[in-house]
Amino acid sequence: MLQKRQVWLVAVLIVLSGCAVLGVSHYDDLFGPEQPRQRLVEYRQGGAHYLQQVKPILDNRCVVCHGCYDAPCQLKLSSPQGIDRGLSKALVYDGTRILAQPPTRLLFDATTTSQWRDKGFTPVLNERVQTGYANLQGSVMYHSLLLKQRTPFPQQTVLNDAFDFSLDRQQTCPTMDEYEQYAQNNPHAGMPYGLPALTNQEYGKLHTWLEQGAQMSEVAVPSKAVAQQVTKWEQFLNQSGNKHQLAARYIYEHWYLANIYFSEHGGTDFFKLVRSKTPPGESIELIATVRPFDDPKVDRVYYRLLHERSTILSKTHLPLALDDKKLARLYTQFIGPNYSVSELPSYAPKLAANPFKTFADIPVKSRYQFMLDEAELIVKGFIKGPVCRGQIALNVINDHFWVAFVDPEKNASPAVEALLMQHDDDLLLPAAEQSNVLPLSSWAKYAKHQSDYLEAKTQLSEQIFNQGGKLDLALIWQGDGHNPNAALTIFRHFNSATVVKGFVGQQPKTAWVLDYALFERIHYLLVAGFDVYGNIGHQLITRLYMDFLRLEGEQNFLNLLPRSHRQQIKQHWYRKSHLSLSEFINRKSLLGAPSHINYQSDDPQRELYDKLAEYLAPVMHREYDHLAVPSTLRVLNDLPNAAVATLPQVSFVLANDEQGELKGYTLLRHNAHFNISSLLNEEGQRAYAEDYVTVLPGFVGDYPEAIWYLPNEAHADAFASGLRQVSDEASYQALKAQFGIRRTHPQFWQYSDLLHQTAKQTRGVEFGLFDYNRLENR
Repeated sequence: MLQKRQVWLVAVLIVLSGCAVLGVSHYDDLFGPEQPRQRLVEYRQGGAHYLQQVKPILDNRCVVCHGCYDAPCQLKLSSPQGIDRGLSKALVYDGTRILAQPPTRLLFDATTTSQWRDKGFTPVLNERVQTGYANLQGSVMYHSLLLKQRTPFPQQTVLNDAFDFSLDRQQTCPTMDEYEQYAQNNPHAGMPYGLPALTNQEYGKLHTWLEQGAQMSEVAVPSKAVAQQVTKWEQFLNQSGNKHQLAARYIYEHWYLANIYFSEHGGTDFFKLVRSKTPPGESIELIATVRPFDDPKVDRVYYRLLHERSTILSKTHLPLALDDKKLARLYTQFIGPNYSVSELPSYAPKLAANPFKTFADIPVKSRYQFMLDEAELIVKGFIKGPVCRGQIALNVINDHFWVAFVDPEKNASPAVEALLMQHDDDLLLPAAEQSNVLPLSSWAKYAKHQSDYLEAKTQLSEQIFNQGGKLDLALIWQGDGHNPNAALTIFRHFNSATVVKGFVGQQPKTAWVLDYALFERIHYLLVAGFDVYGNIGHQLITRLYMDFLRLEGEQNFLNLLPRSHRQQIKQHWYRKSHLSLSEFINRKSLLGAPSHINYQSDDPQRELYDKLAEYLAPVMHREYDHLAVPSTLRVLNDLPNAAVATLPQVSFVLANDEQGELKGYTLLRHNAHFNISSLLNEEGQRAYAEDYVTVLPGFVGDYPEAIWYLPNEAHADAFASGLRQVSDEASYQALKAQFGIRRTHPQFWQYSDLLHQTAKQTRGVEFGLFDYNRLENR
């Protein structure tokens, strides 16, 4: 009896395992086993068809949602390597993970399709027998496009709850074996998701491409002239000698996110500054560390320029122009000064995460001038780097504020250099603990360090300004008389942000003044030291530490105001705040020394804004001057509060001017707060009655949430008048039906193309494709 039962159990297991195998290997039976492959071919061998016929469709219809870390399912369609890599159900942005996860960066963390399969990525292209029929039937990409073509899509209406557009929505990412059931359960989920289908012509081109094996080609190699520039810069960055090598390391750790181009040869070829195991003249072998200062585990690091072959996306585009003038400037900053480097610093985490120790041999003035020269680029790293995604990451800053900088001549005095050397341990940053952190104990430690540093900094400042030093506008950097990086504006858009040159928009609630130590720490906290794959502790301590740095920047600004108003204005900025330890620590950095700026009114903050704008006027960037907005739209700067409350954070407007030329404008809604002290209760700190809108020329922001089209002046007048009358969701949706380009607009993609064409004309080298993952459904 027992033997019969065992035989029966074995038989059941065989049947069940057979079913399981059948479920897994259904396509194996039809088309053979999967054989991961890379489909790169030469331009003449089929690559031309991909570049000319296929890539433009993928870029303008697919990459606008599938382009980067935050792409659904990590599907990055902006490069052949990303298409070959395919899908992953794992989240990059996960604020709850207990342990850091291995990174999954294209080109760095795997170099072949097989390696990506070993890391859990599944294909979107057929990887079985290569026949026309199999290439279609075995492709997730094909079935996703086909599902949209076969499923009616509503026109000019709000989509129902079946569509989930939330940033933290559940990842589905079906494999080919899962797709049939997925399509039955989600008939609305064809691609492009939540947007109109491709035209028949576009669909036909992708159908043919997929059927023929989805061969791809890289973009053209740079010209000989550009290649010569690459050679020249790699020679500069890889000279022998400790002084040159330390300078190159410093430059790399600040420029590694930049999209470098050579201004004398146009802005079409971009390069990434990378670390390689191989010297110039040989093929680049990337050093794949999580952070730019992690141990490379090689005897000699070489800094190389890697041709950027992915489609340029606005949300990650940090253009940096190099030319002979910039090269000469770097020689002046790093090679010319009289200093020596007896020994190169190690890559031990506690040292490498502390730039004040690592680069102590390089004069502070050289380091600070280098950062100021490209201040917008460095700040863009905070904004467009991996850290800046999501509401929790961004609720550490206000929605609109201005940034100025301490003059390097004042900030690089012997006394300041001595302060940084004496307190370099207090300037240690969370990256010293790598990517797995216990946040509470770490926070207490860093709070003590910040308190000690601020006490010493404040004592030195009091000494300087009470013994003949003047606390006045001469402390502010004037851009060396020519550099527009001296004045910046940062806009937060709830779960994304933007930085631009100039003091833009209405006078904001707050402002920052950055000195060298503060500027450097923000970079090593939010950019160089941040690991997007880190655990919850790493991400939390980064957010909490940024509280210290924001408060320090704000208080540098407050110290320029009359002593009688400093605490009063600070209290207004932090109304209804339960005094946090961060605020308590930073409270002592308010100076007792008097300001020598001559104030005439009872509103010194407004006066200071006016004086700063006048002081920096010779270098002020004017691209976003409100006077460039037509009067019909400029009136929206004074929208009634009820109308402001209905707007999304970022709205793009396409409007024809009197000459019939299409121009672009941006409506930014700024969420006001009583304070930004709370990590998890932002809603409870909102000062709704103080929300306001800024209308700007051009496109400011990377994630449009609403798109409006105004074909003539009459429509612009009607739109502005209608928006002033909006008071609730129903009236907003009625206006959207009249002037908006909804997700469901039948000509959505034609207007999308117009949007990008207009942006390309105005942004020039700054242009990149916008991201549609935040488009509203209203």
